[in-house]
Amino acid sequence: MTRYPTDDLDQRQAIRALSLPALIRLVSEIADNGPINRRRGSLQAAFGNLTANQLGHAIDRARDFGLVHGDEHERVRYRLTDSGEDLADVYDTAARWARTHQFPTATSDFVTRVQHTLTLLGQGPALARGVARLGTSQGLLLPGEAVLSPQAISALDGPQAALTAWLQANMSRQHDMTFHPAPTADEMERAA
Repeated sequence: MTRYPTDDLDQRQAIRALSLPALIRLVSEIADNGPINRRRGSLQAAFGNLTANQLGHAIDRARDFGLVHGDEHERVRYRLTDSGEDLADVYDTAARWARTHQFPTATSDFVTRVQHTLTLLGQGPALARGVARLGTSQGLLLPGEAVLSPQAISALDGPQAALTAWLQANMSRQHDMTFHPAPTADEMERAA
């Protein structure tokens, strides 16, 4: 397993910050559908099932992390920065891996797949120890009854490489991610 350029605590905190459901939704929505314009109601229409608090917090985090920008005088309210576009690619890579390997379940939605895959990547040392003990067994049992096959574990190098590259390219922002307070239960609820 690849080592991250920061200590394990900073890595887990950064991954936790990037795993907020509303942040995943915001970055992915803009990446998939383009910038959100200033037309009245366009922001809430794009994220109708997010509460105003969840959406506001996601926008604040995205700004803090340098993932979105907008100018009061532009027609566009929010657009992704290069860093935001790269993070959207990380999210897509994580979701593709999870869908292929039915993680955490076969019917999981995009946000849940991304969250669980990032959480799994954040368990690097523990995961590496589990993989080392895997031997010839059928897979690695994870909390929540999920089993990762040896093929799934091997393929996890793709999402891990994408996340590692993003963290390395955004080291200055990673410090900001590690010192934000822990998300509230409202922020962690399913946002898809």
